[in-house]
Amino acid sequence: MTAPEIVPVTEWPDWHANPNGGDPLTQNLNAPYDKGDLCWMLVCTALCWQITPAIGFLYAGMHRRKAALTMVLQSLFCACACGIQFWIYGYSLYQARTKNPILGDLSLAGFRNVLAQPSMANSDIPDILYAAFGFTFVSCTAMILAGAMLERGRLLPSMLFLLCWTTFVYYFIAYWEWNPSGWLYKLGVYDFAGSGPVHIASGFGALAWSLMLGPRVADPDVVDRKKVFHHKPHSPLLMCLGTVFIWFGWFAFNGGSTPNLSLRSIYAIVNTNLAGCGGGVGWVLIDYLYKRKFSLVGFCSGIIAGLVGITPAAGYVPVYVASLIGFLTSATCYYAAKYKHLLSVDDGLDIFAIHGVGGYVGDLLTGIFADKFVPALDGVSGSSYAGGWWNRNFRQLGLQFAGATTAAAWSFVVSCILLFIINKIPGLHLRASEDSEIRGLDIKYLEDVDEEGFYMNECILHGRTPPRCSGSLKAPMSVTEPGGVEGGEKRD
Repeated sequence: MTAPEIVPVTEWPDWHANPNGGDPLTQNLNAPYDKGDLCWMLVCTALCWQITPAIGFLYAGMHRRKAALTMVLQSLFCACACGIQFWIYGYSLYQARTKNPILGDLSLAGFRNVLAQPSMANSDIPDILYAAFGFTFVSCTAMILAGAMLERGRLLPSMLFLLCWTTFVYYFIAYWEWNPSGWLYKLGVYDFAGSGPVHIASGFGALAWSLMLGPRVADPDVVDRKKVFHHKPHSPLLMCLGTVFIWFGWFAFNGGSTPNLSLRSIYAIVNTNLAGCGGGVGWVLIDYLYKRKFSLVGFCSGIIAGLVGITPAAGYVPVYVASLIGFLTSATCYYAAKYKHLLSVDDGLDIFAIHGVGGYVGDLLTGIFADKFVPALDGVSGSSYAGGWWNRNFRQLGLQFAGATTAAAWSFVVSCILLFIINKIPGLHLRASEDSEIRGLDIKYLEDVDEEGFYMNECILHGRTPPRCSGSLKAPMSVTEPGGVEGGEKRD
């Protein structure tokens, strides 16, 4: 039997006529695409994926030891469960080719009709590749938010909340900003790699979660509320490794958001690096002015704040303002973290200060520093972007303010509603018991942790002697840990 001749595709059919782009049995669906673009996006997808466990390592290092492994577990849950959710209906909700301005339909559910047709993000790559890249965004966003349960949130309700949150918050905002039919997209809001759906949404969601959970159990000897929520990380090395991997992955996070291999993607990577540098140096210098000591927590926080600030701007601003954006965002986040005690919110990982406030500031700075020549470097956009104040487009700052405020308000309000409903469901109350909180979530939820060995190691580590140590095995309420400084966790 003679094999049929494979004919290269020269022109894509209308999506509604053939959503898959053609018949792979008789047509070469690869022909229209540049192999360099495909390879670039595949590499970016792999590098972006590791951001999710890297956030788990960062949070685990900043936690106290008794709840550190729970954060690693959450990172694996976000990578797995959010991936399945994205495949079943998530991608369809924000990338369906619908006309309404609010949300997509289920026409792409289960990746049905997702194959070779050019993606709406950029005609240089197929739908299936953009879908693979998009999965990494939602999983790392959920993991950023997961840190808000900080040593006192129950695991099962937190998992349910994360899946509900991505459905009703992330996919809504992502549709508004990234789908050509979305109302913020049509309004003209600039958000290159996800300040709205990723950082602002997770930051304000974390604020809502922290408020709903309430503060952790405080030590009776802590009377200064400025010190209640600040403690040294239990593993600075793990914290730094997590930051390094996040920074490494953020090159792909921003660089792949073009999405093609072009001067614009290279430009985005350069901007990303410079902003991370500016943010890290900025936070440490400001911290040094107050404490006269350098801080690993400060360096990590500043680097991440700089990366957050450049996320919406990486593909819009010239390279000579990237470090300034990182520095300004980092400085703002520093003071938000420093004075967060005024809100009486137990956000020990500073998710709201770094991601919520930092994302908001980054959106505004994008409106100021955006230059219309930068988007044109992708070889596709041309003169479709008007730039920001740089090009006397003063209206853009107002649009950025509207987009950032919308994302913040939607995330905070919907998060409060979801948390309130979940907390009222029998068996799904949000807050762990006081005993579980004091003993540690790792002991409560993970069979990998040996309770007796855990407490004995703590005694040896902190130089304690029986009967205090031996008593702690039966009466964990007596187990305490030394205090710390800003950037880690508070004591129970």
